[in-house]
Amino acid sequence: MHSNISVAPSRKRRPWRLPTAAAVAATVAAALLVGSHLSAGPTAAGDGRAASPSGPTGESKPVYSYAKAVRETVWVDTGLDADRDGKTDRVAADIVRPREPAATGRKIPVIMEASPYYSCCGRGNENQKKTYDAKGRPVRIPLFYDNYFVPRGYAFVAVDLPGTGRSDGCTDAGGLGDVLSAKAVVDWLNGRAKGYTARTGTTRARASWSNGATGMIGKSWDGSIANGVAATGVRGLKTIVPISSISSWYEAYFEQGVPLAGSAPNSGMLARMVEREDATPRCTAVNKRLNDPALGSGDWAPLWSERDYTANARNVGASVFVVHGLQDVDVRPNQLGKWWDALADNGVERKIWLSQTGHVDPFDYRRAQWVDTLHRWFDHELLGYDNGIDREPMADIERTPGHWTTDVVWPPKTTSTATLHPARGAQAGVGILGTQTGTGNETFTDDPSRGEAEWAAHIGTSTPEKAGFTTPPLTKDLRLSGSAQVTVTATPTTATAHLSAVLVDLGPATIRDYDGGSLGITTRTGRDCWGSSTGGDSACYRKTAADSTDVTATVVSRGWADLGTCADARKSRPLTPGKACTLTLDLAVTDHVVPAGHRLALVVAGTNKNLINPPADRPTLTLDLARTSLRMPVVGGGKALRAVG
Repeated sequence: MHSNISVAPSRKRRPWRLPTAAAVAATVAAALLVGSHLSAGPTAAGDGRAASPSGPTGESKPVYSYAKAVRETVWVDTGLDADRDGKTDRVAADIVRPREPAATGRKIPVIMEASPYYSCCGRGNENQKKTYDAKGRPVRIPLFYDNYFVPRGYAFVAVDLPGTGRSDGCTDAGGLGDVLSAKAVVDWLNGRAKGYTARTGTTRARASWSNGATGMIGKSWDGSIANGVAATGVRGLKTIVPISSISSWYEAYFEQGVPLAGSAPNSGMLARMVEREDATPRCTAVNKRLNDPALGSGDWAPLWSERDYTANARNVGASVFVVHGLQDVDVRPNQLGKWWDALADNGVERKIWLSQTGHVDPFDYRRAQWVDTLHRWFDHELLGYDNGIDREPMADIERTPGHWTTDVVWPPKTTSTATLHPARGAQAGVGILGTQTGTGNETFTDDPSRGEAEWAAHIGTSTPEKAGFTTPPLTKDLRLSGSAQVTVTATPTTATAHLSAVLVDLGPATIRDYDGGSLGITTRTGRDCWGSSTGGDSACYRKTAADSTDVTATVVSRGWADLGTCADARKSRPLTPGKACTLTLDLAVTDHVVPAGHRLALVVAGTNKNLINPPADRPTLTLDLARTSLRMPVVGGGKALRAVG
């Protein structure tokens, strides 16, 4: 189906280097060409990027007319035939680009978002959809990207993923159909794929105005496709900005065999949500694969391998600016952790923002700083400006609502693993968390009506559905940064059992109310504007503010596993009642400071209400405390952990 779509070989991110004489000459030529508007566009160097940090300084300015911008649609041939109609599928790429550069022969870079949401569901906090004029030309493109960046010398390209909007083909829920279709647009921007002026016409459209340098951006599914395209190693893709995005689609539905609450039993249901009604009858073969009942088992399958972008992180040549909410339970932060680590292992240039929010775009929780940072990031990565963003701290982390700290490297270089052990206390299920290995057992019975909020609220009370373990009050702040693991040895009474492990900061705090329905923000009635507007596309958006709440306990991280995966993390097997199983639960990535005077708690239980689905049985589980441990990423390592006790 896709043998004609090539995947680039593995490439490392190219290092910074001093400019060649030719590059310097090109920069000077560009300066002479655009005169006082040097900062509005790219250099004349081949791919639109400077060869080194000594490129032009400053920032791109809004010197081009948004009202007079070219608005057009190109249908790009993907080389695929997902709907099996005997014709290769074309995806619709709606383009807004400044008119003036092409008139002088200057080529410009592209910011691109490939999305299934433009027509079905809308984008952003206000659920904006694309609109078109009577001739089918794009009028409104959702979000501020085109309003803000087109006047600054960028083109913005909004791609309808296959089977959605005005595109051919079939929705593939993050699979190769989605990824290779978006990749084909990057190829077209670089002269390697065919584009047409109409969905069924034969008149070719060429991106003669593009210098090929492309940055992809998007939240959720959109950002996930940016991850997937980057993992192909496609030439011309210079950077991606995935926001609250998926790196492994298996983990959007399951965590080590456990089905996540609220997720479809398979990816077919998600595809049906976004796919055009008229596409569904033609997409029987794709939908049959996505709706395979076997996918509901929680076992790993080839379909999940195809959607595991981390496995191909070695191909990533683009820089990556990751944004994620640490309390996002829609696209959980474990997606971020494994992707980030894989990128680091392969030497990819990275930047990261971590907020206290749920599934929220940074435009809606840190607007002014986000627009400024994104502007400088794209100027650096796509226009080659030496604006210093590559020398600034790698990480921005929200500590309390609206208050952020930074780290030069993330996780900090002094971070290392420190181990704590649970031990029995004076009451059943109310234990101690310390550096000494525990002895004995703790027993609990799965209760699907209870979850982490109840467990934390009753951490000091013996209740039948959990085992809780707490440290004494800390004498100093303790910072966790990265992904923790909990290894448990548990003996079940039934053939099926699910396990939850939750880290909790016990103590008063003010946090974003991520669990109250607002995901941590409130939307106000006033508006502010980010870029230029037309009558059909406003750059003004409703203001937002932090939605905060006072708590006595904060969930720091959580993880789940099917105890039946103790022999093979990718396949669940029936348990033997009375026989112990040992497995390790990977907790979601976090960066959290437990203040002095607070206590750190570990809760081990069964079903976590509203977050995972219960097993077929209602097991009682017995923990062997001598074979149960918590390994945490502690800034300062074991020495820091000992110092707070």
